[in-house]
Amino acid sequence: MKSDRPPKILLVDDHPAVLRQTISLLPQDYEVVETLESGFGLKAAVSRHEPDLIVMDITLPGVSGIELALRLRQSGYSTKIVFLTVHCDTDYAREAFAAGANGYVVKARLASDLVPALQAVLAGKRFISPCAELKGWDDAEQ
Repeated sequence: MKSDRPPKILLVDDHPAVLRQTISLLPQDYEVVETLESGFGLKAAVSRHEPDLIVMDITLPGVSGIELALRLRQSGYSTKIVFLTVHCDTDYAREAFAAGANGYVVKARLASDLVPALQAVLAGKRFISPCAELKGWDDAEQ
């Protein structure tokens, strides 16, 4: 993706401290267009901002991030989705990618993995946090 403008990011997490930390870790060559603390209004925000990336928690009040990703894909949105989650678990990762995720970052690795994940996803690659619990689970599935 080559453009004169920075990639636009929409952040969705129900913890304001995580939203603040995520924003603080992003270099200036990314633009956070909006933050949401639940999935309420996600489709409207995606329509309004046309973000390049959605960085979204899985565990959200009301509707899970995985369900929200599925709904976006079913509605025809192709915005790249990176999950930011506490779940270092193969079942969650499988569900996330099945729902249309492009990346999977474990919150414990936020500082080290967020920017590499965004770069990989923007380059058309898949990213999975390199933690022992997720190591190798998807090799046979690609």
